Amino acid sequence: MSEQIRPDVARLVGARIRAIRTSQDLSVVSLAERSGVSRRMLTQVELGQANPSLTTVDKIAGALGTSFSALIGVLDRPAPDGVAVWSTPAGSWAYLVNAVETPAATIELWTWHLIRGDRYEAGAAVGAPASMVHVTGGEVRVRVGEADRLIDPTRSARLDAGHDRVFEAASPVADFVWVVTIPRDAEPT
Repeated sequence: MSEQIRPDVARLVGARIRAIRTSQDLSVVSLAERSGVSRRMLTQVELGQANPSLTTVDKIAGALGTSFSALIGVLDRPAPDGVAVWSTPAGSWAYLVNAVETPAATIELWTWHLIRGDRYEAGAAVGAPASMVHVTGGEVRVRVGEADRLIDPTRSARLDAGHDRVFEAASPVADFVWVVTIPRDAEPT
């Protein structure tokens, strides 16, 4: 499984990206240059015809001077259980529970439920600080670059953001909390 977001969230994000872009009087070409995302992909995202990765949405949001958390409304009024952002047919899921923005960064709090056999792949976030993972149930295997780490229940770990990260359940089911910091001047995760 890749880091693509749920189709309903992708449509919401696309509409908000288009609204912000037009309110800033930016063309799709200008936003493509600012974000490093192709014009074709931007158009497809805005129309809800693409299911972009979180990395792509973070790049677009950063170029617009906002964040993924703001695009889905978590900053304005967080839902009690968060917003379901990622899921699989097997039953794995991820919710963005809350977020805080500072002038320097966005800090996101995620809760995850992975079923053995599913995986979540997160790209590297060059320049971002380490993220923090706390396992609340089961065991989580995380590959950071070439190194594998097994995180037991009730244990925590820091994960280097400068490398790709792959999360998998090492037990039949694994639950964990992930805190991610996205600096304003770093390539997002």
